[in-house]
Amino acid sequence: MAKDPKTDAAVAEAPAPASKKKLIIIIAAAVILLGGGGGAAWFFTHQKADPKKEVKHEEPAHAPVFVTLETFTINLQPDPDEKFLQLEISLQVANLEEAELMKAQMPAVRNRLLMLLTSKKASDISTTEGKKLLSDEIIAEVKKPFTHGGKPQEVSGVFFTSFVIQ
Repeated sequence: MAKDPKTDAAVAEAPAPASKKKLIIIIAAAVILLGGGGGAAWFFTHQKADPKKEVKHEEPAHAPVFVTLETFTINLQPDPDEKFLQLEISLQVANLEEAELMKAQMPAVRNRLLMLLTSKKASDISTTEGKKLLSDEIIAEVKKPFTHGGKPQEVSGVFFTSFVIQ
């Protein structure tokens, strides 16, 4: 029995379309996977920050900057006796530039503090609460701009290094 050449050709052609379909399906799946992976990578690398999330910018830690003032010796308001206050203060400022500005304006700083301190009675500042209030008042006085329309000084703390009432 002789084989018909037409049937051999038909048999040989029949598997060919099936393998082309598999090849097209594999290529399509690979393109979809690569496209999806590339799209996901782009999405995550170009994602905008969520405005609801708080972003904390940490400042690099630096040593605090202090400006030490000369000793104040002040007559306090009579209450009922006259008292004296001898006081040494260090002011904590934001940076070295602020410290230099403070030193350049030292006569104005000392004048403001003398005016504030001479208005006090010994009973006002002898308690812990009184000293805290005085500290807040000193910060408020020193923060005031030195020129009309100028920017306020950046003073974050007042430290009493000596506090004597006699």
